[in-house]
Amino acid sequence: MSERTKIPADIKALFDRYSDHGSMTLDHLLAFLIEVQGEKSAAKEDAEAIVNSLIALQLPNVSQSKALDLQSFFRYLFGDVNSPLLPSGSVQHDMNAPLPHYFIYTGHNSYLTGNQLSSDSSDAPIIEALHRGVRVIELDLWPNSDEDDVNVLHGMTLTDPVKLIQCLISIKEHAFVVSDYPVIITLEDHLTPDLQAKVAQMLIQTFGDMLFYPESECIAEFPSPEALKRRILISTKPPKEYLQKKVEALEENDPESIDTEDPEDEDDKLEHNAAPEYRHLIAIHAGKLKGGLKEWLRVDPDKVRRLSLSERELEKASETHGKDIIRFTQKNFLRVYPKGVRVDSSNYDPLTAWIHGAQMVAFNMQGYGKSLWLMQGKFRANGGCGYVKKPDLLLKLGPNNDVFDPKANLPVKTTLKVKAYMGEGWHSDFGEFDICSRPDFYLRVGIAGIPADSGMKETKEMDDNWNPTWNEEFEFPLAVPELALLRIEIYEYDMSERDDFGGQTCFPVSDLRTGIRTVPLYNKEGDKYKSVKLLMRFRFVSA
Repeated sequence: MSERTKIPADIKALFDRYSDHGSMTLDHLLAFLIEVQGEKSAAKEDAEAIVNSLIALQLPNVSQSKALDLQSFFRYLFGDVNSPLLPSGSVQHDMNAPLPHYFIYTGHNSYLTGNQLSSDSSDAPIIEALHRGVRVIELDLWPNSDEDDVNVLHGMTLTDPVKLIQCLISIKEHAFVVSDYPVIITLEDHLTPDLQAKVAQMLIQTFGDMLFYPESECIAEFPSPEALKRRILISTKPPKEYLQKKVEALEENDPESIDTEDPEDEDDKLEHNAAPEYRHLIAIHAGKLKGGLKEWLRVDPDKVRRLSLSERELEKASETHGKDIIRFTQKNFLRVYPKGVRVDSSNYDPLTAWIHGAQMVAFNMQGYGKSLWLMQGKFRANGGCGYVKKPDLLLKLGPNNDVFDPKANLPVKTTLKVKAYMGEGWHSDFGEFDICSRPDFYLRVGIAGIPADSGMKETKEMDDNWNPTWNEEFEFPLAVPELALLRIEIYEYDMSERDDFGGQTCFPVSDLRTGIRTVPLYNKEGDKYKSVKLLMRFRFVSA
């Protein structure tokens, strides 16, 4: 923190209110935590832990008295221990509900290092995804050139392969580095029964007792994340030859019709052709039932299955069958994946999928941009464990077997007030923005959620200042705060060119800690900056 950092007037007023003659005792600090920070269950030990963290920084006048002066109080507020979310590893959601009751951090073509057409396949992006908390890894399985082993690659493209066994070993070694909750491997299978048997052998030899699979396909309710800790689950559809379908689509020059991810017809005869040991390892059976959308979304009381829809299929389905999708996802898994024309590994808006209860919203983790910022922000919740409990509104049935209606005109439930005080750290992390002058920062704050709740607002620009002070407050009326994400972006105004990026973050409103908080910012790839941060205040006002 810079010595020149000016303490906002609000902070000075709060210090005066919760101190006596310039000294904030442990009792004062505890009252502040409860009344301003909204930490209703805070105890004196929590206040003491804060003071001890400041003593460790060797701040003057703290260690002797165990009381804070204005500078040390401000240092606590604008410090790393005062995050708007509970720290990483702090799981606070109920983890004992069935697995389909959770949003799950999901990757798409997890092995690709770049674009969907010509990049290398590797276990490196799989490892990186697991270290970011991703819990669903997708592998496309194809025979090697001699048809005696299994490669992972994006079929019918110029992507170079990586051996399946290399990917499996890396998954085993890195699956539970940041989270103990289950990892699901979705297999897109383009193999003969002989190679399926070989895959089964690889899975058993690699994972052993880590593998979870039900004794029967008939399962009325899927186990919970808690019950499946440190387990590996396999999810795949019945085997089928895809090559002809892909060739026909290419000949028609219609990339949108190339749906290699989930063919419509699930044929029991084909499924029984699979190697029995391979079939036995499938924990989550995937595929579309014969017929149209209504049949795809049919709920079987005795089975839990996975349905995959492209982003375009979901958009169309949500227009006519939105409530059916939500009813389906209360018991079954819905996976959504990018449309085929996203060869640059870009991503789509995930909100439609989440609003309709889709658990597995599959993203290209190398496809950096605002959509991925939303995805990363969503899964900063719940300690970054990769599982976020769905809100009750997506899980409950009404008196007439009714469910949440995403199209309903809902009243405002609460208003989120966001006050942006100041920011710092750019000089350390960025160096220079403009050689000729100091930066002119402005802040964008907004909501991503149901359409009625969504929107962005901006502060004024702070001219020629490395440590901008805005002192601006914004209000966001929310009808469905349970599905809302708070978006924060910083830009540096550039008169002659596109405004320069200065950091971003995103997190679920439902997990937001109220009060005055230090908000760390992230780069475009989602890596946290060492120094760049904002001081903000968050308050909820009931409607």
